[in-house]
Amino acid sequence: MDHIVTVQDAVTAFADWMEPTDAELDAIEAEMPVIRAEMELLDAQIVVIDRTPTVLDERRIRRARRRVLAAHRDLVNGLAGQTGGAA
Repeated sequence: MDHIVTVQDAVTAFADWMEPTDAELDAIEAEMPVIRAEMELLDAQIVVIDRTPTVLDERRIRRARRRVLAAHRDLVNGLAGQTGGAA
């Protein structure tokens, strides 16, 4: 007779100690502007995958790229201010 056993990883996959820490949640929150800007850029790029971009599409992609760069800059400058290091 074979015994049925559970897989330990599956049982403990949602254990309390595996939840994100407050520091990890704060890091995610700090990166949210970058994530949103990257999603906006991806949306703009997806729109023109199967067609020739119009002038308006190109403008939207350029603006989205600038937002991504600005969000990255703000994140890095904010982190540099917290740690006291230079970015």
